[in-house]
Amino acid sequence: METQTLAAIHGGGFLIQPSTPESTFTPEDFNEEQHMIRDMCNEFLEKEVLPHLVEIDQQKAGLMPELLNKAGELGLLGAAFPEQYGGLGKDFVTATLVNECLGGGHSFAVAMAAHNGIGSLPILYFGTEAQKQKYVPKLATGEMKGAYALTEPGSGSDALGAKTTANLSADGTQYLLNGQKIWITNAGFADVFTVFAKLDGDKFTAFIVERGTPGLSYGEEEHKMGIKGSSTRQLFFENCAIPTENLLGEIGKGHIIAFNILNIGRLKLCAAASGGAKQALKTSVKYAKTREQFKTPIANFGAIQHKLGEMVIRLFAAESALYRTAQWIDDKEKQLEKDGKEDALLGAAEEYAIECAMLKVLGSEALDYVVDEGVQIHGGNGFSDEYNISRAYRDSRINRIFEGTNEINRLLTLDMYLKRAMKGRINLMAPAMAVQKELMSIPDFGTDDTPFAAEQKVIANFKKAILMCAGAAVQKLMMKLDKEQELLMYLADMVIDTFQAESVLLRAMKMKATNHAEAATAIDIAATFIYDAADRINHAGKAAINSFAEGDEQRMMLMGVKRFTKTDSFNTKDARRRIAARLIEKEQYFF
Repeated sequence: METQTLAAIHGGGFLIQPSTPESTFTPEDFNEEQHMIRDMCNEFLEKEVLPHLVEIDQQKAGLMPELLNKAGELGLLGAAFPEQYGGLGKDFVTATLVNECLGGGHSFAVAMAAHNGIGSLPILYFGTEAQKQKYVPKLATGEMKGAYALTEPGSGSDALGAKTTANLSADGTQYLLNGQKIWITNAGFADVFTVFAKLDGDKFTAFIVERGTPGLSYGEEEHKMGIKGSSTRQLFFENCAIPTENLLGEIGKGHIIAFNILNIGRLKLCAAASGGAKQALKTSVKYAKTREQFKTPIANFGAIQHKLGEMVIRLFAAESALYRTAQWIDDKEKQLEKDGKEDALLGAAEEYAIECAMLKVLGSEALDYVVDEGVQIHGGNGFSDEYNISRAYRDSRINRIFEGTNEINRLLTLDMYLKRAMKGRINLMAPAMAVQKELMSIPDFGTDDTPFAAEQKVIANFKKAILMCAGAAVQKLMMKLDKEQELLMYLADMVIDTFQAESVLLRAMKMKATNHAEAATAIDIAATFIYDAADRINHAGKAAINSFAEGDEQRMMLMGVKRFTKTDSFNTKDARRRIAARLIEKEQYFF
């Protein structure tokens, strides 16, 4: 089979384009330098962050800025920034790896991600050359700390509903900002803020606002459920005078900055969530091995092994989808740079905005599962602050709200698919019509005994189930479809599960082909995930169909979902036990 280039898969195209293991990037493909950077991040976390979690949560004066400075000295804050602006100039996969490795740092991970992501990237990608020269080198080293001010009391998911205003001064030298921002990460110590306001009442625009600007004031630290060590304050603007040269990007184009930066932020949130999940998993398995009940470690009990095995499965799935996408973005960025395009990374992230939205959902929900079951494994001790799993549980919850709620990202997934189909960027309707014709034909009962053929057929059928349901919904509801949020979320769940299932299978196939030491466990993970995903996709598909179809159409489509989610019997209990056994032996995530 001819190996395709990674960039051949267009954004969202995995649903209709074939993929091969050879063309799929996985964590097993990290190069020597990336392994060294991972080791450096892990060492930094173990020595500088984890021993001070209590002090960080207490917001010990100066501690968080000091930790960011130390990370800056190692180049971790500006790993992906261009060398000309003081960064290390590393590729996108490496930058993703840094976010993942430091994601186990609880509140520090939030502060760092806010700084080198949404706190810095707007200036790096939308600033003038003078703005870049002034701010980016200092942001890369940590000399300046960044923050991002978008959310307001009345505008969260509806970002364009902002009330903060900006007006040009009478002498034309300043913009006067008036309004309020809430939930601003790093606000207690940030030196520079990207602030969004409506210029002249309706032009949504971004501005660079420095700490100490007259008219800028701060609320008290918020008392939060989790990430207590992360500085979170309100910002108040009262005739806050911003020099005209601090206008960021174009007037009225603030939404382009906000939404493009969020694409990258969503993927990096998945990376950080994966790092947090690995840390919580390590904590949980070590506890399960030492905690005895009925004269034996609880790790010996099947109920605990089920939890541990499922933790590994969900983390492996999230990680597989994450790095598959990160390499797509990296390849697309290089292609756009070769073509002479400016802001190549933003263009690459926009190309894979569908995948970024899905990653945000699946990463945050995988972490939530790991920490929730981690508390359960700890029993009553998990409810005590003396055990770090309770901190992990509290800190995890915000991730389903950060970077657009998971509901918004599910809706965006389908919205982007449909808009791209309408614009001709992706051909969904032709494959959907082909699936409808297939429903009228006799199913193929032939067998293919080649390795992984059965699993590949199951994945292909998952995609047919999605195309069948989505195509019929579009035909039936047309312009009313955007009002059917429940239906869109059912469809999104089908797509998210399928993306993960395929990513896991491709990774397992690649590990088998290269005789990787953990290939057998990866195959167990893939088989278990696919088997369980079939039930979830079946359920979501039926719910979707029943929400808009009736009569013969409904019966035909329900038969189709049943056909397209059929799998061979598989003993997931024993597979999870084998996965858990490897985890218990290694005492940490072992891929």
